[in-house]
Amino acid sequence: MSELLERGIKVLENQPFSKLLGAELILLEHGKAELGVDLRDHHKQQHGFAHGGLVSYLADNALTFAGGSVLGNSVTLEFKINYMRPALGERLLASASLLSSGRRMAVCECRITALHDGVPTTVAVAQGTICKVETE
Repeated sequence: MSELLERGIKVLENQPFSKLLGAELILLEHGKAELGVDLRDHHKQQHGFAHGGLVSYLADNALTFAGGSVLGNSVTLEFKINYMRPALGERLLASASLLSSGRRMAVCECRITALHDGVPTTVAVAQGTICKVETE
């Protein structure tokens, strides 16, 4: 396991909301991140598919991990998500990658897929701007 991934896992472990959802950081490399969540009944909305808030959470966090992998300590400045189809299956994966970065900001994109019987289906895409946290 890389040092960057180890640090990322510690960051995720310090996010109570991420722990509540059961999120797992699978990959963290320079400009790339992947998070996953095993889909449980408490993640679903009234129609039986993943709640949009869960899909949005995955995009937000994956985008920020991807940007943070090049900027350091970072937060989401903004992001946009397009839901494409219902998220059905056993597991959701969010794969984010860096599009562009400067000293203080990065723009990243993310694809969220649902694994249903091992078959991945894209359920949403997102793009966001990540901002380096300046400590005094």
